[in-house]
Amino acid sequence: MMSKKIAYACDHRGLDYKQVIFPVLKKLGYEVEDCGTFSGDSCDYPDFMFMAGEKVVQGECVYAIGVCHSGIGSTIAANKVKGIRAALCQSVEEAKLSRAHNDANMLVLGSAFVKEDLLEELITTWLNTPFEGGRHTRRVDKIRQYETKH
Repeated sequence: MMSKKIAYACDHRGLDYKQVIFPVLKKLGYEVEDCGTFSGDSCDYPDFMFMAGEKVVQGECVYAIGVCHSGIGSTIAANKVKGIRAALCQSVEEAKLSRAHNDANMLVLGSAFVKEDLLEELITTWLNTPFEGGRHTRRVDKIRQYETKH
């Protein structure tokens, strides 16, 4: 059986987090599809977030994780990809709620706000938290319908 894939995207400010995040994902049984960047040179985060988001909506990856300095721009960019529900999370509780209530399929982290020692717990929580459904399904469906209509 092939392992599940997660797309990873970052700009130059998220490059170092690969060293921490990739082993966590592998430990959890995920294969990583590295969408870049691959150097510390200044670059534009939307290019990488769009690529990772596309891999999720096309079914090549089950989820995506994006990292930049604040996470704000990457979240905005990722949410422009039709079908992506990217959540910027700085705490384990936010990670849990983004999956349980919003069925987020992309996790975005700001390297300036999420310290390396929190990454494993935050990512593990995000990946292991199921969508609760129920009243939350109605809300997520409204987002999908709006996205389709517009």
